[in-house]
Amino acid sequence: MAVPARTCGASRPGPARTARPWPGCGPQPGPGTRRPTSGPPRPLWLLLPPLLLLPLLAAPSASAYSFPQQHTMQHWARRLEQEVDGVMRIFGGVQQLREIYKDNRNLFEVQENEPQKLVEKVAGDIESLLDRKVQALKRLADAAENFQKAHRWQDNIKEEDIVYYDAKADAELDDPESEDVERGSKANTLRLDFIEDPNFKNKVNYSYAAVQIPTDIYKGSTVILNELNWTEALENVFMENRRQDPTLLWQVFGSATGVTRYYPATPWRAPKKIDLYDVRRRPWYIQGASSPKDMVIIVDVSGSVSGLTLKLMKTSVCEMLDTLSDDDYVNVASFNEKAQPVSCFTHLVQANVRNKKVFKEAVQGMVAKGTTGYKAGFEYAFDQLQNSNITRANCNKMIMMFTDGGEDRVQDVFEKYNWPNRTVRVFTFSVGQHNYDVTPLQWMACANKGYYFEIPSIGAIRINTQEYLDVLGRPMVLAGKEAKQVQWTNVYEDALGLGLVVTGTLPVFNLTQDGPGEKKNQLILGVMGIDVALNDIKRLTPNYTLGANGYVFAIDLNGYVLLHPNLKPQTTNFREPVTLDFLDAELEDENKEEIRRSMIDGNKGHKQIRTLVKSLDERYIDEVTRNYTWVPIRSTNYSLGLVLPPYSTFYLQANLSDQILQVKLPISKLKDFEFLLPSSFESEGHVFIAPREYCKDLNASDNNTEFLKNFIELMEKVTPDSKQCNNFLLHNLILDTGITQQLVERVWRDQDLNTYSLLAVFAATDGGITRVFPNKAAEDWTENPEPFNASFYRRSLDNHGYVFKPPHQDALLRPLELENDTVGILVSTAVELSLGRRTLRPAVVGVKLDLEAWAEKFKVLASNRTHQDQPQKQCGPNSHCEMDCEVNNEDLLCVLIDDGGFLVLSNQNHQWDQVGRFFSEVDANLMLALYNNSFYTRKESYDYQAACAPQPPGNLGAAPRGVFVPTVADFLNLAWWTSAAAWSLFQQLLYGLIYHSWFQADPAEAEGNPETRESSCVMKQTQYYFGSVNASYNAIIDCGNCSRLFHAQRLTNTNLLFVVAEKPLCSQCEAGRLLQKETHCPADGPEQCELVQRPRYRRGPHICFDYNATEDTSDCGRGASFPPSLGVLVSLQLLLLLGLPPRPQPQVLVHASRRL
Repeated sequence: MAVPARTCGASRPGPARTARPWPGCGPQPGPGTRRPTSGPPRPLWLLLPPLLLLPLLAAPSASAYSFPQQHTMQHWARRLEQEVDGVMRIFGGVQQLREIYKDNRNLFEVQENEPQKLVEKVAGDIESLLDRKVQALKRLADAAENFQKAHRWQDNIKEEDIVYYDAKADAELDDPESEDVERGSKANTLRLDFIEDPNFKNKVNYSYAAVQIPTDIYKGSTVILNELNWTEALENVFMENRRQDPTLLWQVFGSATGVTRYYPATPWRAPKKIDLYDVRRRPWYIQGASSPKDMVIIVDVSGSVSGLTLKLMKTSVCEMLDTLSDDDYVNVASFNEKAQPVSCFTHLVQANVRNKKVFKEAVQGMVAKGTTGYKAGFEYAFDQLQNSNITRANCNKMIMMFTDGGEDRVQDVFEKYNWPNRTVRVFTFSVGQHNYDVTPLQWMACANKGYYFEIPSIGAIRINTQEYLDVLGRPMVLAGKEAKQVQWTNVYEDALGLGLVVTGTLPVFNLTQDGPGEKKNQLILGVMGIDVALNDIKRLTPNYTLGANGYVFAIDLNGYVLLHPNLKPQTTNFREPVTLDFLDAELEDENKEEIRRSMIDGNKGHKQIRTLVKSLDERYIDEVTRNYTWVPIRSTNYSLGLVLPPYSTFYLQANLSDQILQVKLPISKLKDFEFLLPSSFESEGHVFIAPREYCKDLNASDNNTEFLKNFIELMEKVTPDSKQCNNFLLHNLILDTGITQQLVERVWRDQDLNTYSLLAVFAATDGGITRVFPNKAAEDWTENPEPFNASFYRRSLDNHGYVFKPPHQDALLRPLELENDTVGILVSTAVELSLGRRTLRPAVVGVKLDLEAWAEKFKVLASNRTHQDQPQKQCGPNSHCEMDCEVNNEDLLCVLIDDGGFLVLSNQNHQWDQVGRFFSEVDANLMLALYNNSFYTRKESYDYQAACAPQPPGNLGAAPRGVFVPTVADFLNLAWWTSAAAWSLFQQLLYGLIYHSWFQADPAEAEGNPETRESSCVMKQTQYYFGSVNASYNAIIDCGNCSRLFHAQRLTNTNLLFVVAEKPLCSQCEAGRLLQKETHCPADGPEQCELVQRPRYRRGPHICFDYNATEDTSDCGRGASFPPSLGVLVSLQLLLLLGLPPRPQPQVLVHASRRL
């Protein structure tokens, strides 16, 4: 008898469906809440524990179906387990494949991975690679110092006297409006021919170096021309270095004047918008030019600071933050009568990308009011720097003050905190146009070993917020050889397209004597750098011998990864380093924190741990065993680690020597090679080969059919022992081709897949073979042809038993379009091979289930029928019947859910197209109950490498403001050259009339620029995995009179949960919904203000140069250097008022003391 339709509040027929006179459908308890704790009193029997209540609810009655008894559902579960196991035993061929390996024992050897030896060898190889770059660096730095010392300064040098290749010349020549084209300054710029070089991923010319000069520096100035003159001699050293080490990549000299000379020559990669590249702001230059810094920035926000002056200050602070690296610590405060931090950071924090972003956004909320109180600002800054209870750089200490001027010198503050030792340098910045006396600001800087700068307009910001590095470089220069130590950087994106690199840096000092008294020069000339591509370091690490889940990683003193399989930034910005912490690259736990600390300290170690790992598709979590082994890389600040699962201790190495000796012909003549040919696919199944670098001349392709074609063509030419091929990879591929073909011959070919509703059977191996049978099934095969990059392969190795993988479905996409023979569910398992006392897992086998057919089979197995042909059992008028998943599918929901919470099978036909979706999207009420009853555990983490669509323009600050705050790029095309006097004359008029349009990015400019289409962001990830409950379990989903009975049980030897539940009565019960979809974090991940209170362990560089007794601090400040011409001033204002773009006029933004 069918159960009557139910409505919210309706009684359920019979004692098994006893009416529950609770109030309407209450809200579903959220995660962590077991039962409601409020509401009207309930009958005493309703307060019984659920497990005691279930037998009462399940009591049979006349003419009624009852909810299945627990033993009935356990019986169904056993039938499901037996069916899956039977199919896998017949078609999977696990046992047969073991026998095939043993039968071919003479064709391979079992090799052992010895972690300690492996990691020490790789560390030594990396050390040797980097040491060769260090020698080249030292030759360059020594040569540069000698060339500059021998150079004679020329006051009357002209542009036509200098011949060089201007890397930006081609782009500027293509722009007919370029000022340099108009002035004809390209007359002495070389025009070069270039050849494509795959090592550089670029066109290069090995006969010349290239020169790049920042947009805001006039390349015809005397300082720049003299710089170009003496650095020309470096080109011969560049070429000699390459002759000694042909593997060298970019060799670069970044000058303190802003000039970059790099080798080999290649055209500059000009961006769509204004080119803001300045070598002095690159991470590698900042690290090489000074020791680590503790910096406090204080900003005057008194009432006199308003309009454009406040805007200039905000932009100046942001530019100042960009001069800091991850070795530095910083805080930003505003002051008037009182001082307060601009952000939630109450002490110095690491100047990493995320913390700097918090500062930049907070700065935009500063509002001008009150009176100026220098004392409050400086006392706050000194207190920050004296706080020894926090992590900090403990090297250079400095205060940067931005103000519009004032009369107070706060000498008493300096006497109290900084004199007589003057351990804190003070840099003062006079911002905007005003008539205040700047003498007090100059005095503050000069009295505290700092420097005074003026920022009258937007054009002076960049140069004046970075020149403090010259002052910090003085102790390094005076330390001489002691400071000449090579440092290696974090990972960052190469500006010339090389990809992710690290750079070795070495400072270059001015060795000339300054002045008639033969005083030693204190200026740093620049930084020499040599790039090393991460791919070159990766080539030194073993990969295929470690198995699919083994890997090598490396970290630096900050704990950031240099190498890691999860280091995959989706977007890269060459202005910022790629900083992925080891604990963010993996799922953090206490064991990994301990390993990370030991590596940062430069220790050796080994530890076996139980830990959680994400699947490759980031949908699943597995609890696994891993062995970690680590050693330091000598002569660097890096440490190397090796991770191995226990089953990867051993690996197979093909030994085809007998065949090779017999066949001195191309590999295509080897016995098993014929099974790689497409002509064999119809009878032997389709073969996908992993796109590995088997031979140097093998053409790569993303299309596996084309790659296989290229591979076969090459094998027609090379012999098995060819030196151009990787014999390990090649021989293992041939071995596994034969092994999997024998599986076809012994198992698959004689079986009728349709009998068991299978779409395909398959095998994948460590050797790189994936064989899918029959051949036609390959048309719908969507798994990665590289087994090591296939989620099913890696998860099967880490899990015992059968791993189900439903087709992936996104909640926002259309449901599956069910058609015969198109939608399948993968079931796979690892083949464990024991040879003597050595155990390994060299392959994974599996089947692909036909979704619709197995959904029907699922109904039968979870019913009272023994097979599909048996008629359905009918319940008579006086019968006592239990519901089952087939007959009562209108009232009973039966599902199989995998360990990630994704729907695999259902007895509801309308849910078949939802297979593969997170179950909360199918039945939120039931999934929440499973979570609350500990069937599932949730793991939340953050992806710091994600890419997001750009946010719409809007206010970024903590407080509302009416005008969009500009970036420097927004200013360059219009206001870069605006003079100080012009700002003063037209400030209020421009602000009111056209300021808003100035400070907006041009949509046409942004179009087509990748940086505007996507930007890096943080995504929150949530995965679910099986919790502590491992037995059969009955429970009630308590939701008033909409409550539901359900039963859940894990299926033995699978990753499945079998759930039987009453169908929901009321949609209102589905108030709670678990989310699994990745979500964007507007605040860039976990709350930064909380994270900085528990900073991760790190170490700074081993050396610090912040003091030298012989330092001359007399050069401590200057005013504006570039008085404009009256004609330029007038023309600019007319153009601005008319809304026309002005013609930029050249300026020379170079430190006055740079006359070398």
